[in-house]
Amino acid sequence: MNAGLAATSQDASKADSAERESREVCQIDISVPDIHCAGCIARIESGLRDVPGVNEARVNLSLKRVAVKCEPGQEMPQTLLGRLETLGYDASLLDARTLETYKESKGRDLLIRLGVSGFAAMNVMLLSISVWSGADGATRDFLHWVSAAIALPALAFSAQPFFTSAWRALRVWHLNMDVPIALAIALAAATSLFETAMSGPHAYFDAALSLTFFLLLGRYLDHLTRAKARSAAVELAALEVPTARLRTAQGTETRHVSELRPGDVVLVSPGGRIPVDGSVVAGASELDNALLTGETRPVPVAAGSDVFCGTLNLSGPLEVEVSNTGADTQLGRIGALVQAAENARTRYTSLAERAAGFYAPVVHILALAAFIGWQSATGDTRLAINIATAVLIITCPCALGLAVPAVMTAANGRLFRAGVLIKNGTALERLAEIDTVILDKTGTLTQGNLRLVVVPGTHDLALAAALAEGSAHPLARALAKRAKDLGLRLPKVQDVTETPGKGIAGTYRGQEVRLGNAGWCGADAALPGVQTWLRRADQPPVAFEFEDDLKPQAAAMTARIRALGLDLVLLSGDTQEVADKVAAELGITQAHGNVSPDGKYEFVRKRGGKALMVGDGLNDTAALTAAHVSAAPGKAIDTARTASDLVLLRDDLMVLPDSIELARAARKRILENFAIAALYNAFAIPAALAGFATPLLAALAMSASSITVSLNAMRLRGLR
Repeated sequence: MNAGLAATSQDASKADSAERESREVCQIDISVPDIHCAGCIARIESGLRDVPGVNEARVNLSLKRVAVKCEPGQEMPQTLLGRLETLGYDASLLDARTLETYKESKGRDLLIRLGVSGFAAMNVMLLSISVWSGADGATRDFLHWVSAAIALPALAFSAQPFFTSAWRALRVWHLNMDVPIALAIALAAATSLFETAMSGPHAYFDAALSLTFFLLLGRYLDHLTRAKARSAAVELAALEVPTARLRTAQGTETRHVSELRPGDVVLVSPGGRIPVDGSVVAGASELDNALLTGETRPVPVAAGSDVFCGTLNLSGPLEVEVSNTGADTQLGRIGALVQAAENARTRYTSLAERAAGFYAPVVHILALAAFIGWQSATGDTRLAINIATAVLIITCPCALGLAVPAVMTAANGRLFRAGVLIKNGTALERLAEIDTVILDKTGTLTQGNLRLVVVPGTHDLALAAALAEGSAHPLARALAKRAKDLGLRLPKVQDVTETPGKGIAGTYRGQEVRLGNAGWCGADAALPGVQTWLRRADQPPVAFEFEDDLKPQAAAMTARIRALGLDLVLLSGDTQEVADKVAAELGITQAHGNVSPDGKYEFVRKRGGKALMVGDGLNDTAALTAAHVSAAPGKAIDTARTASDLVLLRDDLMVLPDSIELARAARKRILENFAIAALYNAFAIPAALAGFATPLLAALAMSASSITVSLNAMRLRGLR
């Protein structure tokens, strides 16, 4: 009976343990960017372990991330964030499934192969020391066979990336940079095995392993450089909230974001991130939009306000109607653009690849010439093969292949962290070549928050607002806002159409009405100040006057651009008087007002030279497309952002000259890397052909050149 009770007790204990384990499978990943030392680690881990329901908390200092294992619960994430806030740390939830998807499989694979080749190389070198110390006869042969037993399996595993790439190229009768690498490794191993089988005095298993080790080290460094840029996009994607509280007829329930559909309503608590793009249907709060715009000031939102995925709800509960989820959100689109920019091919990259493609057959010809020459001169086949192997190894075009991608990836990652999204792969290259910066005025140099200061009458204002309410133009938005603030009832206007650069037209009581610039509305003279005109068919046009303020950093930005030796041009659809006034305040010598969208396009196209166009409106889109390189603020309309090569995510104009300086620095690093590769080959190839480089020395020299260009590229990370 006691045994039965004991068994029952054990079963119950196992059941409790299983139930406890099932509750402990929940893991919450939290980004804590302020972690910087061991004291932070101890403080955070001990502080989170005190939270009821938390089983384990582990801090990753390098990733600045905390993994918390806890009992599942809807309020647990907010409890953990609150605890971290009381400990003095800002924190954000990360999507564990997104982080799980982004496993560094390639980096981990390279690192494993690097470790295997390095470990094998060290052991084979220890055996080689015994041979070099005088081991002879059977002892030497035994050490060579042991070296072969270590080296051949290690090479088969570690050098697999080179063999696979080379085979893919050869299968389609093509030569890439991995063909001579794979041939050099295989030839060194085969020669060594032949020497061992023939009881020869020399074997180069250590050279083959060292070559593989240093090649993998160069590739891993390049991978790390690329991962610096990739990790920014992944962290951005991981800020997408994985689950949301869906409002249903029965109350609320937790759903994964992928299960939400447009029209659903989700609840967002204070301190939580918005899980979707949508609009507020109930509640009022303030949002931290720094993730998307770089703007640190809280933005008030209420019913009718648009909200975006990843932004932080600061103060009050919100009910948000879903419009987009996942990859269709603004946050998702930014992440997709970052990944596209990382994988893009620049003209310089194509040049490097073409050079490497030309270089590969030259390497094989040189190796063949070395073999034939030394065989003819000495009659020693083994010596000729060793020298040919050294030529193959030392002339591998790895430095040439790394020269550009390492620089471009480091620069893209650096700019993304500074708040600049590179949409086009050749944008950075073209940005380094510009000689002129062409600036739009409204919304680019000015705040874009126009204030209506002269109103001809409430009826005219209501009619103008009825025309303007569907437009994204800043003047139209200001009119609509003023009418709404005054509580005006808008008349019904039919057949409303917008003509970019001119204005909006419609039909009111059977007559045409126009809202737009002076020439389009038939005004005889322009008034001072920012303005638009309203004209009815049977009445003279009336003017609405506005004021707009320059952005705080506009003057400092233009001064920096002039200091870089670039010309500045202001293009504006406003009057010449307004354009001249802004240009005078900013020190811009060329200002053109009353410029239509077609006029901006023609100006950019016909001006000549290489210009950077910066604009944010529909009337700038054609000019943005025509420019040598283009940029749009993050708050620009969708068409302007789509047409631009760069998007300035932060409301900070100083990132523009910073980007130009970084682009120039990147071009300099690329040219330096080409020079390093050329200088290396100028010395290495004659030395190898003359027989002064053994396969081991050739492996060290070639790998050193690859590492040098990677480290040179990483210097970009130190720029401001």
